[in-house]
Amino acid sequence: MRRLEDYRGIVGDEVITTIYKKARPFYGKHILNINSTYIGGGVAEILTSLVPLLDDIGVATGWRILHGSPDFFEVTKKFHNALQGREINLTEKKRRLYEETNATFASYTHIAHDCVIIHDPQPLALIKFYRKRQPWIWRCHIDLTHPHKETWEFLKNFIIRYDVVVVSDRKYIKKDLPLTYKIIPPSIDPLSLKNKPLSLKDIDKYVKKVGIPQNKLVLLQVARFDPWKDPEGVVEVFKLVKKKVDCVLVYCYNLALDDPEGISLYSRMLKKTEKLREKGEIIFVRGDNQILVNAIQRRADVVIQKSIREGFCIAVTEAMWKEKAVVASNIGGLPLQIVDEQNGFLIPPHNNEGFAERIIQLLKDKKLREKIGKEAKERVRKKFLITRHILDYLDLFREVLLI
Repeated sequence: MRRLEDYRGIVGDEVITTIYKKARPFYGKHILNINSTYIGGGVAEILTSLVPLLDDIGVATGWRILHGSPDFFEVTKKFHNALQGREINLTEKKRRLYEETNATFASYTHIAHDCVIIHDPQPLALIKFYRKRQPWIWRCHIDLTHPHKETWEFLKNFIIRYDVVVVSDRKYIKKDLPLTYKIIPPSIDPLSLKNKPLSLKDIDKYVKKVGIPQNKLVLLQVARFDPWKDPEGVVEVFKLVKKKVDCVLVYCYNLALDDPEGISLYSRMLKKTEKLREKGEIIFVRGDNQILVNAIQRRADVVIQKSIREGFCIAVTEAMWKEKAVVASNIGGLPLQIVDEQNGFLIPPHNNEGFAERIIQLLKDKKLREKIGKEAKERVRKKFLITRHILDYLDLFREVLLI
């Protein structure tokens, strides 16, 4: 298990000592995180690092997973999509299943902690089934720019019970929800298996296993098979790029336990790309192995993130940390990370030609890729590492616990 002092060489002694100092008032306090999956997606990855490190500095921090049926996760994925702007039919049956699942989980999940952090909409309703004896925080990782009105009104019934709402960017603050908001962007762990340094030998070994050629330029997207990640648009951009540059597209994905929609989209994408995959021009790689994802990101020449909606996207942060030039959609939390033409490029999400033009430019110009990549890593070092995240959380705990 990693300890806080392991990060000294990356962030310096001042940051480490500040964290220890800020943690002192929370000795003996217990913090609980609840989300809906322990694997797959950015929330699980963040908690995998954040929870043990908070424990290491003396803040007793737990993590529980909401139990739900496949039908429940079908409904909550619809809620997720609705919060990002998609129309849904919010039936009484969906509402009832959502509340009943949370009520059942509450009946055997005893909460006696000093502070509770609920992540995203799946366990949001838990607060209804407890007598509040501590501060509750809703940590929303979703792009709330244009939520579906009926779904938003339904979920507000639960949100208004919370003490604080934490979002990744100021643009997600909703004027019709008069609560206390805190802005805490996500982060990556530079010492996790997915981000730690790898030797060239290890990189070659892992990418060879999944059939990525050594002698071609590689365009990469790391993302779930999710309509918001626009995998079909990524393929269309690749077709435009392929006309000008000899390269391959690698789509590295995972299938999160709380995202049943991903399986059907994956099947559709397999059919649509069959000929390109047979020619070895498109390679789908399941990214459950973190070292494999690390190696693929380091092997990539250019990274694309063509999302239509995006709360933040730590896959972009990971690529930037590995000094990769990223071409991403100018939406959601992506402009928080990328300063256009300085440490990456931002393009309107539906502008396939604009994406292709920038990618072609980067694939043809190694010096430009390297320059952009160095700026990208420095941006992440200053703003988006796990140590900054810990400091933000300690400030949040001090405020809600009145310490």
